[in-house]
This record gives sequence, C-alpha cells and structure tokens, in this order.
Amino acid sequence: MAGKRATKLPRAVYEKELARLQTELVRLQEWVRAEGARLVVVFEGRDAAGKGGTIKRVAEHLNPRVARIAALPKPTERERTQWYFQRYVEHLPAAGEIVLFDRSWYNRAGVEHVMGFCTKEEHQLFLRQCPIFERMLVEDGILLRKYWFSVSDKEQQERFRHRLEDPLRRWKLSPMDLESITRWEAYSRAKDEMLVHTDIGEAPWYVVESDDKRRARLNMIAHLLGSVPYRDVPPAVLELPPRPPSTGYERPPRDLQTYVPDHAAGL
Repeated sequence: MAGKRATKLPRAVYEKELARLQTELVRLQEWVRAEGARLVVVFEGRDAAGKGGTIKRVAEHLNPRVARIAALPKPTERERTQWYFQRYVEHLPAAGEIVLFDRSWYNRAGVEHVMGFCTKEEHQLFLRQCPIFERMLVEDGILLRKYWFSVSDKEQQERFRHRLEDPLRRWKLSPMDLESITRWEAYSRAKDEMLVHTDIGEAPWYVVESDDKRRARLNMIAHLLGSVPYRDVPPAVLELPPRPPSTGYERPPRDLQTYVPDHAAGL
C-alpha cells in the first residue's frame, strides 16, 4: 500500500546534484577501466518503478565501450532448454567493463513465477541456486550491486495512466504491465520470498524508494558510488596539434552530393 510520500525534490536541486554524481560516475568508469575491475549493477523492481530512467541517467555520459546495458528479451526455444543462468553469464563483464542489467536473472523470482511462465519446481530451484551463483561471481572478483526499486500502488497506477496517454511513452506499456495491477499482492509475496532467499551478505539487496523519481535516481547513484572503493585516475595529457597548411585540396561542388533537407529552416 502507499506510504507517506516525501516532498518532491525541486528540479534545480536535482539537476545540479545529478550533474555532480554523473561526473563521479565518469571517474568510477575510468577507475574500472584502469584497474581492470568488473562491475555488475542489477536493477529490479515493479513495472514503472523507475528502473529505466535511472539506468539512462547512470549511462548517459559513460563510454558505451566500457559501460553497457543488458536488457535481455524473452528466452528463445533453445535458451529455455539451457541452465537458467546460462544466457545471463555471457553478458557478464570482462576486465575493465561495467554491465547494467535492466532486469536480470531475477525474472524467474518475479514475473515468471507470478505469471506461471515457470514451474514451482523451477522457481524453487532458482531460489536455491541464485545465492550460490552470486557467491561464485563475487568470489571471482566481480563487484555485484543489486537495487530493488520500490514504488507504491498509487504511484504505479498514475505512471501507467501517464504512459497510456503519452505517445512518446506509450511503447513502455504492455499487457503484461497492466496485468501487474491485478496481481499486486502476488508480486509482493514473490518479492518478499525472493529477498528472504537472495539477500545475502556477499551480495545484499538495496531498496530504493522510488515514488519520487528524482530522489530515487540521486539516492541510487550516490549509494553505488559510495559502495565502490574507486579512486581518481588522472586522464592522459592531450593537446590539440596545430592544423597543417593546405596542400591544395578543394571540396567537391555541393550539387554532386545529396544533402538532408533543412527542416529546421521552416520552424
């Protein structure tokens, strides 16, 4: 049920702090690259809880060759016959990489379990194997951070309504999302059971209150930065070279190439 809602963070305050935190994320990225570290960040939570918007802000100024987003589609027929964690393993980072999982192997503890896409036996097997799997990742040196975005039923409903009415965000809404409204308590029970089994010392869950998206983004990013012992890596010293004198090159006439029409001129 909906709890007490915090005052919405002012946009000016939000944007100033976001810029500072994103600068620190770039420093974190450079440390990951220099140290050959491997960082995995798992984003989970209810539909419309704010995961995607936060991931967008985390990755906005990062090098896509270092930090990438893993948002896997539903498994293929072949993948359904594999060990459940197998298709996620191939997306894990190598040295000097960051992977942001926009939903992850925890699909089995949530939507697959609630919607009946897996058997009870498969669900129970996941709850047994997941802590073992994650301990193996951490033991191998992977920095694993797991965030659960918690949104109230009232706020989720409002966000669904906005998506339904906004042509730019309509694509975010699926029949599966709407189904989550009628299965709110089932998802709550599934989440509670998941936390009991997978909130382990080596890879704990961190809950992000996300009724206020701005607060949620800042809180999550600040926590991530505070949880990784990165240091400032001095950038390479670069200087613009002097432009050499012309050797007689002439640009071809414009009518020999096809240009994009100047749409902006008519605005």
